Amino acid sequence: MTVAAILKSKGDRVATTPPDTTVETVAHRLRIEGIGALVVSEDGQRVAGIISERDIVRGLAEYGADLLSMPVSVLMTAGVTTCVPETTVNQVMGHMTRGRMRHLPVTVDGRLAGIVSIGDVVKHRLDEMETEVQHLRDYITAH
Repeated sequence: MTVAAILKSKGDRVATTPPDTTVETVAHRLRIEGIGALVVSEDGQRVAGIISERDIVRGLAEYGADLLSMPVSVLMTAGVTTCVPETTVNQVMGHMTRGRMRHLPVTVDGRLAGIVSIGDVVKHRLDEMETEVQHLRDYITAH
């Protein structure tokens, strides 16, 4: 299974924010939208970085309440690992595990084409395993 299959079922919408957005605004948006990260982008197409709930918690520990008025560019992870629609789910799991990341932007020709989260990967892997189990059951009962 590939990232393209995940995006086909979940959609390709990516929540983005400019790098000058305050951390407070981003935290509020994460809560309202029920998501764990925003891609930081000047134009909504090119990835400049990513800001996650984890980044905000670490920032609070380092900067205290002053963090809320700082731009996300101070906290964001730059040099973001991305993938392409043809990347396999196993490859994505490897990237996420090695990089200790929960979100992986999907790009095509350097432009955002979607985002996959660890939850998306787990859901699709479980669906895949359920299908395999059902095929095995069908095979066993047919023979």
